[in-house]
Amino acid sequence: MTQTAQEAFAQLDPQAWTKVSIEERLQILAEIQANMRQYGAELGQAEMAMKNRLTGADLYSQTDGMLQTLVAVGNVINASTFIYQTLAETGKMPEAKSIRDLGDGTFEVEVFPTAPVDQMTAATQHGYLRLVGQPKQVSPLDKEAGIIAVSGAGNYSSSIETIKAIFFDNKTVIHKAHRLNEATDKVWEKIFAPLVERKALSFAGVDYSRDLIQLEGLDAIYFTGSTAVAKNIMASTDTPLVSECGGNNPAIIVPGDRPWTAEEIKNQAELIVSISKGNGGAACGRPQTFITSKQWVQREEFLDAIRQAAQSTFAVGTYYPKSADVREAFLAAHPQAEIIKPEGGQYPNTDFLFIPDMDKSAYGVTHEAFCQIMGEVALDVPATAEAFLPAATAFANDELLGTLGCMILIDDETRANHEASFQTALSELNYGGITVNTTPPMVWFNAYLTWGGCKETKENFVSGIGNFGNALNFEQVEKSILVEQFAATGFLYNDRQATDAMNQQVINFTLGNME
Repeated sequence: MTQTAQEAFAQLDPQAWTKVSIEERLQILAEIQANMRQYGAELGQAEMAMKNRLTGADLYSQTDGMLQTLVAVGNVINASTFIYQTLAETGKMPEAKSIRDLGDGTFEVEVFPTAPVDQMTAATQHGYLRLVGQPKQVSPLDKEAGIIAVSGAGNYSSSIETIKAIFFDNKTVIHKAHRLNEATDKVWEKIFAPLVERKALSFAGVDYSRDLIQLEGLDAIYFTGSTAVAKNIMASTDTPLVSECGGNNPAIIVPGDRPWTAEEIKNQAELIVSISKGNGGAACGRPQTFITSKQWVQREEFLDAIRQAAQSTFAVGTYYPKSADVREAFLAAHPQAEIIKPEGGQYPNTDFLFIPDMDKSAYGVTHEAFCQIMGEVALDVPATAEAFLPAATAFANDELLGTLGCMILIDDETRANHEASFQTALSELNYGGITVNTTPPMVWFNAYLTWGGCKETKENFVSGIGNFGNALNFEQVEKSILVEQFAATGFLYNDRQATDAMNQQVINFTLGNME
């Protein structure tokens, strides 16, 4: 039965939730884990059906649907279990792996990998939080009772904000799905039944958005969606808003001290294109504009590799509403855009638009695509890390839209030779999620990192205000950084069956470690 916002509010008991013991919380987490295994296929089927219907072709698989819904939530559930097990055993929060004083009032805290299971999933990845002021952790058990309204995103049905609010922030939650995810939300209700039964979670119908944000007694609103809607929410209520609203995210291609091999160029081009195609381009952290040096001798080779990767990686359906209008606007502003048709253009809504050598103030720089569109800006600076990194940082900060995610590609030798300049770039890049040799959406998937914009204000924001919390509950987080080796391959869309099989392994691993 669909509930109104007020009915969902009345169903919660925030004081009772704060009194739930660690042992019972661990039992609840185990029950949710079991439900994820039981209903995971149904969830993936609902996600798949929605996207294929909007695409007009059966391009999304059940495995795609399960990956995009279960894995991020599973990571938060695993992290929550580790936190509460540690609290039960030691009475304290898990400690960070290391803390480094950066000397300017900020600190870098290594938080991933932390739990034993993380050691297997991390491989060569390391995750860091950049904090303002002395590092401070707060146990979720020490946080006050309250109610948070979560207004879910349209491009994914992973309710990570909801689970983080409950298990990281000690709050009860009203969850309202985006209309696109109404079917998957019904499955989530079954998965999260243990929380509903304990009056820690309730679900409001998709028609009650305005009523939800105007409820009296909310402690905060968590919103994922467009900047315009976020600003409308702020104008409609005095309730504090934590929002994530996307942007035009850069990929900074650092010229190497040595030439990149043909295989390295191919691999990095496929990495960028694959994540840009992922979910039909409807991924908030996907790199949209990559930044090169016009003087880089391998630039044309890299651009050709991008074209080849867009052609040879398999077709992915663009499904998000109004993407066709966005595409037409970009084509009108950039008639030179190259229209690439993977798999011979046999599927509808799968074109990939590539716009090389954009002007620094071009439409493609100042607008978010949120679909399969990618552009390049070539800065006329020397092709050295020392000259290029400061110029690319300034361009990314000053010209591109938003502050959500930033990707840096740099080979290991060049990084080692220019570590000081590299660290300066990490400090100065005004982005909430920075990745090195991997993609910004991997920050979103990581429960120990934060997701949101960086240093934006209520008066003038694009990517949003605040961020969605980190498992170790460090306060005053400015940005998250995820670092990988240059040779890492990540998720490449070279072969549909192979990618599906790899995704299934990730799903099985996530759910299989929930015993």
